[in-house]
Amino acid sequence: LPMVAYSLGNADGDAALVQLIHAEVERRAAEVIRQYIVVKKLTKLSTRSIGVANAIEEKYLSGDGLQYDRQDLFDAAAASGANGTGSAEDKKSMLELMDDCGFKTDLGTFVQVNASLDELALLLQHTESYERFIRHAVDEVNKARKLRKEQMDKERKMKWMQDLENEGKDVTVEEAAKFDKEMKEIDKNKRVQDVLPLQTQLSDIVVETGGYYSGIERTFLLGSLQRALQSVSISDDRSFCPITILPPNRRPNAAGCNALQTSVVEECLYAAQRSTLRAFATGQCNTASAASNFCADILGRFLLEVLVHRADSGTSMLKPGDGLLPGQGGLGQTALAVMSSAQKGLSKATSKGLMVGSTEFEERELMRQRIEEGIAMSCAKLNDLEVAVDYTMRLERKLLQEVSTTFPPGKKETEQLNSCIKSLTGVQESFQSASNEAIDHLASTLMPRVRSIVNESVGQDNVATTGFMGGGTVPGTSVRMNYHLDDEAYEMAQLSEGYISRLCQSLDELVNPLRSHLAPRLSDNLILGVIAGASKRLEGAIKRSQFTPLGALALDSDIRYFVNFVKERFDSPNLSSSVTLYKACNPLARLVQISLLMNVDDLEDVLDLISSSKRKQMWDISLSDAKAFLNLRVDFEGRKVNELLQISD
Repeated sequence: LPMVAYSLGNADGDAALVQLIHAEVERRAAEVIRQYIVVKKLTKLSTRSIGVANAIEEKYLSGDGLQYDRQDLFDAAAASGANGTGSAEDKKSMLELMDDCGFKTDLGTFVQVNASLDELALLLQHTESYERFIRHAVDEVNKARKLRKEQMDKERKMKWMQDLENEGKDVTVEEAAKFDKEMKEIDKNKRVQDVLPLQTQLSDIVVETGGYYSGIERTFLLGSLQRALQSVSISDDRSFCPITILPPNRRPNAAGCNALQTSVVEECLYAAQRSTLRAFATGQCNTASAASNFCADILGRFLLEVLVHRADSGTSMLKPGDGLLPGQGGLGQTALAVMSSAQKGLSKATSKGLMVGSTEFEERELMRQRIEEGIAMSCAKLNDLEVAVDYTMRLERKLLQEVSTTFPPGKKETEQLNSCIKSLTGVQESFQSASNEAIDHLASTLMPRVRSIVNESVGQDNVATTGFMGGGTVPGTSVRMNYHLDDEAYEMAQLSEGYISRLCQSLDELVNPLRSHLAPRLSDNLILGVIAGASKRLEGAIKRSQFTPLGALALDSDIRYFVNFVKERFDSPNLSSSVTLYKACNPLARLVQISLLMNVDDLEDVLDLISSSKRKQMWDISLSDAKAFLNLRVDFEGRKVNELLQISD
């Protein structure tokens, strides 16, 4: 075509040849595509796919689609499969029995729908290849037209100048203006038509086909997400794996060392990548933009809602006293149910001769292991939000890279496609925000137990509790918080175990099972929340104490011990810095400031301490609170304290 078109250029035959060939191709191709639409019943299939998509969204966003998340973590039927063998075939059989919102009935099996989408994508790819070829041919014709016009204009001007020279005339401004006017009139009368219109009959039928493809692809993506959610609801070893977003070469006992993630995020993001890359393979910017938009919508709305719901269910399983973690009264109903399930499994194994003569220690060890597995599985639901942040970022990078290698740069449609892909940044931020809210919810769920631990440690609650998960006993007769110390009492306090060490031990027993099973960032945020709650409670206990100068020294020693304990529990190196830690946890910073305030040797030093700390932006205690704390020092006169701190904040 290019060689023939070039040969016919002088007669503008190149444009006519392109038009002739396109007319024939358009007639045949449009006929084939229309026939394909009729044979494949794409119109009905697209309509049914919309109904299926709406049903899936309604089921999971406002219905009971996630009811399986509330099942017993160690339900025998779920863990072992329909026939008790736990094989992949059993799990597949159970999935086939689940409600799929009419996907298989109305659209076909996943394999069939996937094959149909591959066919449609291939059809669109061929039409796009032809469209790019024919548009390139049109561009070449237009370039040839431009060159021919420039050559003709040059020849006319040379002839005009030769005629003037033959007539003995000079080239004046008036003559040049007259010539330019004549040339413009010639160009105006000889108006060149476009080789092909921007919108052709073939492009119209391709747009229609692309609409069918996008609708079915969107439903296929939703169906894939539904399949992933149903698969993980049948809990087995294949539903969990070690978390994949940790950097290599971490310490064995570091935060997140035993963290898991479920298969939900990986399967859902893989499905999203498969659908978008298939749309990108068509080479059509409009189809690719549509796929990018519905991908971002489904991830940022549907998957986000599902992951938040699952994180909430995981948090409810970790509620101290009601869930898997021990509360003030010991283990909760969920933990006891897990223990009962483990006991039944042990008895069943013994009766079958699989275990002979199991000891009480082995039974308790199995129960402890089952509870720890339950904690790990519950934490995995919170980790999924953190994994989704990382996977969404990877998906965005991959799609942008695909655009740079597949679509022509600099075109308006390509820039629009890039903008559609960058909407995944907002999805990533939504996952990040939801992850932060989920860990805040977990921290608030633990807070009643944290307050109870502080009360028990400082001696406000005279209650003894027993831990099952490696916890000891906090006796009601333990030494309570006391800072009204003389020399003898101060010496005894230095030699004996104080309340602060018991507090740290109890907080460790509460948080350590979660710290090892949560992603590092989530672990750090949880510890910040727990320490903030404990610090507020400690401040309240301090306000009810009396202080001697030696008691103030003991407070300083206790607060330093507490701060060092906190620093050692963080994974992020940034939080090992006191400045960063105090900014991240204001209640802990207040404890440090209270300790400094209570340890002034003379009241005259108080104003210097407050003013210098404020200049460093490291002071949060109001003057009224400062008065209240200084009045706790038995050696400071209340009248002098009130006179000293009469200035406003």
